[in-house]
Amino acid sequence: MKRLRPRKCIGWFVLLSVLNLGLHQAFAQTTISGTVTDAAARPLVGISIQVKGKVLGTITNNDGHFTLHVSDQPPVTLVVSSVGFAAQEITVTEQAASALSITLQEQSIMASEVVVSASRMEESVMKSPVSIEKLNVLGIRESPQPSFYDALQNLKGVEMSTQSLTFRSVNTRGFASNGNTRLVQLMDGMDNQAPGLNFPVGNVVGMSELDVESVELLPGAASALYGPNAINGLLLMNSKSPFTYQGVSAYVKTGVMSASNRTQQTTAFYDVAVRFAKAFNDRFAFKANVAYLTAKDWQATDYRDQSFTNGTNLENNVGNTQGNPTYDGVNWYGDVGANLYDILYGNGMPGDGSGGSSAALGAIYTTPIPQIGNATLPQFIAGADPAQQLGAARSIFENMVPQYYQPAPGYSEQQLTDYPTKSLKLNASLHYRINDDVEAILQGNWGKGSTIYTAADRYNIQNFTMGQYKAELRGDNFFVRGYTTRENSGDAHALGVLGSLMGQRYLQTAIGAGAPAFVQNAYTQYAGAFLMAYQQATQGGADHSAALQVAQQAANAHAGANREQWMNSAMAPALETADGMFLPGGSEFDATMADIKTRAIPMGANFLDRSNLYHAEAMYNFKRQIDPGVVELIAGANYRVYDLNSEGTLFALDNDGNEFNIREWGAYVQAGRNFNDIFKLTASLRYDKNENFKGQFSPRISGVLTVAEQHNFRASFQRGFRIPTTQNQYIDLNTPQARLVGGLPLFRERYDMISNPVYALTDVQNGDVAPYQFKEWEPEKVETYEIGYKSAIDNRFFVDVFYYYNRFLTFEGVAVLVQLKDPGGSIADLADPTRRNVYSMPVNAPQVLKNSGWGIGLDYLIGRGYTLTGNVTQNVLLNEDKLRESDPSFITFFNSPEYRFNVGFSNRDIGRTGWGFGLTFRHQTEFLWNGSIGTPAVNVGRYSIIPAYSTFDAQVSKKIPAFKSIVKLGGTNIGNKLYTTGWGNPSVGGMYYVSITFDELLN
Repeated sequence: MKRLRPRKCIGWFVLLSVLNLGLHQAFAQTTISGTVTDAAARPLVGISIQVKGKVLGTITNNDGHFTLHVSDQPPVTLVVSSVGFAAQEITVTEQAASALSITLQEQSIMASEVVVSASRMEESVMKSPVSIEKLNVLGIRESPQPSFYDALQNLKGVEMSTQSLTFRSVNTRGFASNGNTRLVQLMDGMDNQAPGLNFPVGNVVGMSELDVESVELLPGAASALYGPNAINGLLLMNSKSPFTYQGVSAYVKTGVMSASNRTQQTTAFYDVAVRFAKAFNDRFAFKANVAYLTAKDWQATDYRDQSFTNGTNLENNVGNTQGNPTYDGVNWYGDVGANLYDILYGNGMPGDGSGGSSAALGAIYTTPIPQIGNATLPQFIAGADPAQQLGAARSIFENMVPQYYQPAPGYSEQQLTDYPTKSLKLNASLHYRINDDVEAILQGNWGKGSTIYTAADRYNIQNFTMGQYKAELRGDNFFVRGYTTRENSGDAHALGVLGSLMGQRYLQTAIGAGAPAFVQNAYTQYAGAFLMAYQQATQGGADHSAALQVAQQAANAHAGANREQWMNSAMAPALETADGMFLPGGSEFDATMADIKTRAIPMGANFLDRSNLYHAEAMYNFKRQIDPGVVELIAGANYRVYDLNSEGTLFALDNDGNEFNIREWGAYVQAGRNFNDIFKLTASLRYDKNENFKGQFSPRISGVLTVAEQHNFRASFQRGFRIPTTQNQYIDLNTPQARLVGGLPLFRERYDMISNPVYALTDVQNGDVAPYQFKEWEPEKVETYEIGYKSAIDNRFFVDVFYYYNRFLTFEGVAVLVQLKDPGGSIADLADPTRRNVYSMPVNAPQVLKNSGWGIGLDYLIGRGYTLTGNVTQNVLLNEDKLRESDPSFITFFNSPEYRFNVGFSNRDIGRTGWGFGLTFRHQTEFLWNGSIGTPAVNVGRYSIIPAYSTFDAQVSKKIPAFKSIVKLGGTNIGNKLYTTGWGNPSVGGMYYVSITFDELLN
């Protein structure tokens, strides 16, 4: 496959720049200059001056002055704008306009915002055909959250799942998860997903806050324009142009994180960033960013027993590993165990333990006994026939060896990681305006981070790196871009797997020392009891046959009464030895853990993922060919390749021993008509094809009715879809709970699920042993109906209301399937965790899944800069009970509180003193977590309740104009009451910080 050649691209870029130096004056035919001030006649710095319909523009300097050279002849329309001010359009009719005086008026309400993501073209947020939220530079500045990404949770309808300080997943409309594969996150047009995971890794390796211009969020389906996976939301992050945002900006942020469940309750964190941008003229500019954060992370310490075995439940056996031999703590790993009977029995054939043979049976079968003429006991009992001797040996074993389950003590998550959290982000781009209509961009984003995220396991992602490299041509009416995403999992390892393998090393040592001692003592005891009883029987006149019967009965009774004690006595010193080696502080603990971390799954806990993504796309707006007053027409297409590479640790291999590639492509068209600025009708259609699935059509039709200029009513229908993730297609990973396998037919063949059938776990638990019936696995499809209303009353009161209804036609969830380890075994063995294989496989729901919700958002400008905001949303799964009736084990991943609300109060400049503040109160109700990290017993029993919680966040800021700086003091979850957002996730405490931000363009 051809790869991008950055050095060659840069060479062409430089050549174009050199040519520009000579041609610039020839193109510059119209010169425009002027000054921009605020209502108090103060000069405004950094105001964007853009030529409408062109890529050309500049900004004002420290005196509010600007100069712009335009190749077109007058008239020329300038768009003058800046966040916090009402935009103006100025028409210039003179060829040399040098004394323009422009005054901008402050405007804080969202009604003035322009958005792009809803229709892939600029439009007023008031007339967006679907629900949309936007966070701009001022919103970030006023937020009490320590980062812009954290501030997204203040938006209407947004839920965030916190798995780490730096790993938070954005979710909307109910189907929330750790690592959301139903929401697409774009960063400057690039899909920000990790190719091997298929979901964005929060903002661990994303965009520096200093470079964020705006963030737009589309809750709900967006597949009609953005293709696969935008089935439940789209997050579009736009960075600052070096032409518009120039100079140096930087911040230093530090503070403390505090939570009572941490090994050290209060620790410091540090966050620094620098941005530099320079436009050498109207044609050539560049920017560079660096940001670095380091901290000790939130910790997961839920030790409730989720095994539901031996009379335990979530509340009566918290952290007591000795209270239940099959204890399974939520954040307690390696609580594995082994049945010593099964281990000692092996494959049932006498031997020395090699090749699966039984050393215990070997000892019984071959040990000569002097008292019976050096014959073995099986020979003495069964005679010369080897088959009869084997039967006798197995009978002795069965009576001598107890069913004895030996657990490993396991490890808390805190014992397996010290929670290092780091994030380094580097970004640079070169921008060249070939002419007034076309801009060329070369951009590179690279990040390195250490974090923890939650899926079917808790994954400790250390030194993870991801780079995105883009070449793009764009204009006012088109773009053509190609980019690649290159992922490297670094030193990543699965904590659950790490704990399990540590537990296995523990058991190997303990059983390796204890089992031989038990066999030697138990067989000596058994043989002694046998010989004594035989001798007494013969002395009493019994013949050989009768004496044998008496001796066997006596030996069996003696063993039955004492074998548990024999095993306890043999294992006690062995366990003490293993404790001293493999428990924290033990002689082998650190070395063993380091060894397992470096070994690839399944022999170790390390998983390798160096998957890559290659993507090309283009879009064209026909507004220069077709009058937009007649019809607004756009069209686009894309092609994508996933190049999977985990070196066999995550993904299945083909018959040649290679991992798979996945290819997909799509195309779309959208047409809209505005009828006298009263009603706008828009329709779009997209087709996508993935090589493993049938092609998918995604239509959307919407209408916006404007009444009395201020009241906008909207309605829409659209179909979205989601191609199963790369992991759901090809994963092959053994975890502590189950083996995760892909849903493609190859896995049914690979694990012999037809000739050795699999059964739904819930069917087995209910006594139904009918084999599971596989059906065609299809992409997930949803039909979304939405109505809404937006209004800005007197430009002071902003109202946004919506209601949606979803029908998931082929919703994708997870089925838990069990299979006999021994194909010839008894069906009853399916209920025994030690005698069955457990698979977790993606499947489509057997029926249509329905959910709905509504939301209300209110912004009110009280006056004198004070703003009161509030929003409330509801999400509900409508037919979950019917779905669970048909398959109680089906996992929906519908993880949402029914109600969630935010209330905010702020003023960024109190009485023009430079002082500002922001307050936010959030609350959400309790909900049931549906996910693969919980045990089958937890999921089927619906025990995974996430409690309701409330948080209060606040910040106070002071603008210091003389130093072009803002000092900010703030805190989140100020009351420091711990809360969690998902099953197995960490407990989040309070965070308190102070920051200083410098910006050359600060007004």
